[in-house]
Amino acid sequence: MNTRIAHAGLGARLMPAEQAAGLIRPGMTVGMSGFTGAGYPKVVPQALAAHIVAAHERGEAFALRVLTGASTAPELDGALAKAGGIEFRLPYQSDPELRARINSGQIEYMDIHLGQVAQYTWFGFLGKIDVAVVEVAGILPDGRLIPSTSVGNNKTWLDLAEKVIIEVNHRQPLGLDGMHDIYYGTALPPQRKPIPLLHPGDRIGEPYLRVDPAKVIAVVESDAPDRLGRFAPPDEACRRIAGHLVEFFRHEIRAGRLGEQLLPLQSGVGNIANAVLGGLREGGFRGLTAFTEVIQDGMLELIGDGTIATASATALSLSPEGVDEFVRNIAHYREHIVLRPQEISNHAELVRRLGCIALNGMVEADLYGNVNSTHVAGSSIINGIGGSGDFARNGFLSCFLSPSMAKNGAISALVPFVSHVDHTEHDVGVIVTEQGLADLRGLSPKQRARTLIAHCAHPDYRAQLEDYFDRACRLSRGKHTPHLLDESLSWHQRFLDHGSMRA
Repeated sequence: MNTRIAHAGLGARLMPAEQAAGLIRPGMTVGMSGFTGAGYPKVVPQALAAHIVAAHERGEAFALRVLTGASTAPELDGALAKAGGIEFRLPYQSDPELRARINSGQIEYMDIHLGQVAQYTWFGFLGKIDVAVVEVAGILPDGRLIPSTSVGNNKTWLDLAEKVIIEVNHRQPLGLDGMHDIYYGTALPPQRKPIPLLHPGDRIGEPYLRVDPAKVIAVVESDAPDRLGRFAPPDEACRRIAGHLVEFFRHEIRAGRLGEQLLPLQSGVGNIANAVLGGLREGGFRGLTAFTEVIQDGMLELIGDGTIATASATALSLSPEGVDEFVRNIAHYREHIVLRPQEISNHAELVRRLGCIALNGMVEADLYGNVNSTHVAGSSIINGIGGSGDFARNGFLSCFLSPSMAKNGAISALVPFVSHVDHTEHDVGVIVTEQGLADLRGLSPKQRARTLIAHCAHPDYRAQLEDYFDRACRLSRGKHTPHLLDESLSWHQRFLDHGSMRA
């Protein structure tokens, strides 16, 4: 018997990917595993794309509603988008082919807080789930599933889908067994009860995913790695941003608002996040915790050296080198890492209870602290809001980080009025650029504007922003949040003039 597929009944449903993909029909809503390039099905989506292309060549319409945990990889999002097989997509994406078709209007896309996807599905807001396609590391003799490198929305897809296709990936390490905590205690209103999690490392569920064997229509084997890229090493701007933030944390400790172990960290993905994590180690912090969405190389290193004692997330987002390190020392990491469904990792109740410190990137911020983290020039989406709103709105401290300029200095990240609002001024506490840190807590709109210009604007743009704000204070109709709306919009023409619509 296949050691990865130890349930006899499910083993009897083993079939090639091409045959399994043929069970997915046009117009279906398909819930697929995957979160930031980890734990997505590797072979069924590609076989499905081939079916879609063949159908189109016969003159038949074939498109799907595709729901995932977050972004996936070219083998899923890219293949299906290129085949013209996606009519609707949520909640987050990063594939260039998919993004281009969304921005050209060929695919309908719903950007939604990651913590709300499972809830919306259970409420029935997204309609029925026809098929779930979920990657796992193995199937136990009793039919329970060993989760892969991401959990995402897999529990919800398996619970609610009418039919299930399981993809067993032999490349995923069996040492993942025991690293997951799948909580089955959620309920719909008005039967909801508090989630009994008090510390990021608490285990409140079970290590495995459940599935009704009667719903499983196919089991497919694969042997392929997650598609995870390398982030560029932190540059000088990233290191300066990290330095400002670490200095700020030390200030908050002296003021008695934070302890030496801070509060649970939530960190976005990218080289700024890695720089901040490195700055914490260099700053002498030890025994920290993380309650976040993804664990990337920088966090793995901090777990290895004791800077972070416990990390809770919903996915691993590691470079190939990070994967090698993880596999080599998986027994050690299993003691310090907990992987959960994203309805738990991003749950507002837990983020607020734990008092998370949210550290997220942004495209731009305006003078009053409104943040755009998703769009170029107001109409062209980049990736999506992801989980940043789950943490910014509910955490103890909401920080947004970015270099002060983009396009080799042609564009300022601080503008009079953002072209798209993802996080309102009410949910933004701190903004950091390489120029400095603006603590916006307890400030009025005009005080925020002066603080942001003084501390975060690049010198090349500071005088222009000061001039705009001074004239807005004199000429705008209202003086509480002064704006010259026609003029503020002209700042975003710079994005168009420098080719950013290609993003």
